[in-house]
Amino acid sequence: MSQPAQKIAVIPGDGIGREVVPATLRLLTTVEKRFDLNFSYEIFDWGSDFYLATGAMLPPEGMDTLAKFDSILLGAVGEPDIPDTITLWGLLIPIRRRFEQYINLRPVRTLPGVSGPLSGTDPIDFVIVRENNEGEYSEVGGRLYRGLPEEQAVQESIFTRFGVSRAARFAYELASSRSGKLTSATKSNGIVHTMPFWDEVVEDIGREYQSVSLEPILIDALAAKMVLKPQDFDVIVASNLFGDILSDLGSALTGSIGVAPSANLNPEGKWPSLFEPVHGSAPDIAGKGIANPIGQMWSAAMMLDHLGFPAAGAAIIEAFESVLASGRSTGDLGGTESTDSFTDAVIAALEATQ
Repeated sequence: MSQPAQKIAVIPGDGIGREVVPATLRLLTTVEKRFDLNFSYEIFDWGSDFYLATGAMLPPEGMDTLAKFDSILLGAVGEPDIPDTITLWGLLIPIRRRFEQYINLRPVRTLPGVSGPLSGTDPIDFVIVRENNEGEYSEVGGRLYRGLPEEQAVQESIFTRFGVSRAARFAYELASSRSGKLTSATKSNGIVHTMPFWDEVVEDIGREYQSVSLEPILIDALAAKMVLKPQDFDVIVASNLFGDILSDLGSALTGSIGVAPSANLNPEGKWPSLFEPVHGSAPDIAGKGIANPIGQMWSAAMMLDHLGFPAAGAAIIEAFESVLASGRSTGDLGGTESTDSFTDAVIAALEATQ
């Protein structure tokens, strides 16, 4: 008998989001049959076009509508003629904060057949846990004396014991389920208040996890070590800004930010979590049918894992990895497959493992 229906809100968004999201929904239909799952989807045409028509990225009741779903699958947001401060702060960031998605989870893994700057070295496999609601990305600050020689801009970083503690605890839990090694990104030698506070709270939480070893590393040294010895890492916990930068660096090291997934998690399940690739809307290739759907597929796999279907999520990853290992890929990875033909191959690989 099928599982109870999981309600998934789908926001294809902009650019290639409108291509990789339908491709991933086709894959999810196969996953449902294979694992006897039951998903219901509702597609929302929110994003830049909606903004140009209405002056907002989503309708006034949009957040209340999303709150009724079990999960949110997002394609991409971004349009060259609309500032990122509008597209991001009009949709993605409000969703993260309204639904207390205080963890941004980014796996960093070597994929078969994907060449990167560290190809030929040992495989890379670590996870970055980014605090996702406060820190350097607070809304506290402002601009003074606009247009005058003495113009000023003030941006405040907000770190709370509550916010840092819950991010640290999530990272410790994850590390305890993996190798038992946690790295904390800091800059306490130069940022005199917030970073020593971050270190203190992360260390305090660590007393609850005696089986996990903690190593704080200054962010500049950590970035260098990620390039030189990425195999040394397993779980990294970082503030909003540091986590944002490190996760993109990690994706580049493994070969392509275009295949990287992400999860914006409300770990307790009180609110829906959001899953999205990090490649952006890529307007330069939008509409050509050549976009790589792996980032969206991988994000869907993370969604399944969060919803309590880890075997289904693992099957998606195994399927697209097997296609990559066979030498088939889209143009961004040096192959000749279209979005649809690559998706067809992944679906066939998934069906073949039944």
